[in-house]
Amino acid sequence: MSRKVYVSGVGMIPFAKPGASSPYHEMGAQAARAALQDAGIAYESVEQAYAGYVYGDSTSGQKALYAVGMTGIPIVNVNNNCSTGSTALFLGRQAIASGAAECVLVLGFEQMSPGALGSVFTDRPTPFDAFDAVTDHLVGKPEIPLALRYFGGAGLAHMDKYGTPLEAFARIRAKASRHAANNPLALLRKEVSAQDVLDAPAIWPGVMTRLMACPPTCGAAAALLVSEDFAKRHGLRMDVHIAAQAMTTDRPDTFDAGDMMRLVGYDMSRAAANKVYEQSGLGPEDLDVVELHDCFAHNELITYEALGLCPEGGADKFIVEGDNTYGGRVVTNPSGGLLSKGHPLGATGLAQCYELTHQLRGTAEARQVAGARVALQHNLGLGGACVVTMYRND
Repeated sequence: MSRKVYVSGVGMIPFAKPGASSPYHEMGAQAARAALQDAGIAYESVEQAYAGYVYGDSTSGQKALYAVGMTGIPIVNVNNNCSTGSTALFLGRQAIASGAAECVLVLGFEQMSPGALGSVFTDRPTPFDAFDAVTDHLVGKPEIPLALRYFGGAGLAHMDKYGTPLEAFARIRAKASRHAANNPLALLRKEVSAQDVLDAPAIWPGVMTRLMACPPTCGAAAALLVSEDFAKRHGLRMDVHIAAQAMTTDRPDTFDAGDMMRLVGYDMSRAAANKVYEQSGLGPEDLDVVELHDCFAHNELITYEALGLCPEGGADKFIVEGDNTYGGRVVTNPSGGLLSKGHPLGATGLAQCYELTHQLRGTAEARQVAGARVALQHNLGLGGACVVTMYRND
């Protein structure tokens, strides 16, 4: 029988530009200590740890956590592209829900380099061969960096299919800036208008401007997960629990459908969300706040539809009517999202957990969504996985 899993502590450090942060292990240790302090428990009580990062040598998790304590516990290193942090969270939750552990620390960190993402290993096949082939066929534009082609291509597919205007993506970025203005941990806190976004330098004319893409950043975040019995024995807070969670990977249609939206994970997102709604007995209409994977404004838009926040083809109307922000139907990315915080790959999923935990506690200060009781997290890793997590405060 699955046991209830509580988020008793969270920690996060301010995200920084590449070259302006501490080394990865110092960032990771700092976030881990913050989560332990938030929970009010010592590292010696932790039974397992899961450490997520993408760009780093093997056992970097040990390097980060040994500075917190050397207690001999299992430390599992996790790498699942942009969904690394939430994959670590998925594994930590499973350990507690199954009875394998009662107290687990989940950590995500990343020390990134400036510029577009690229392959580290050039002497072997890339995991993205199949994705690149479909993108070359559907999009072309070999002069544009691949990540931009992937998600810009998905946005272009939505524009072609539903008549979505470029301004819709600009409105998303402007909304992100308004939210981030209230987040001291976000990298980009300057408020911009939709027109500012449209006037920014074009990186794909008619499809994407520079402000529609998230910046690479360095950072770390962590969460302490516990069982109900453990929380009661140690007097830990039990106001936020993981009500449902699902992780999905690609199916043949990812490549066979000839659809850029499906190539970048639309179907994975929809399947994971539907599993979570089924597990929890709740639907998108019950959500108060959502942190979703807005690596590009284009991905936020198509994810509205994948998560069922609005009908397929209805994203532009959803945005124009303000249903994605305060005063609307559901507040999306109150933290400012990746577009404003940046995207330190391994840390992103735990940073989302940090934000939603504070939202459900009622401690998000100027970002607080009034009366938030049900929250959804969506973290997508192209070529890796999609993890959707529902949190509740009962």
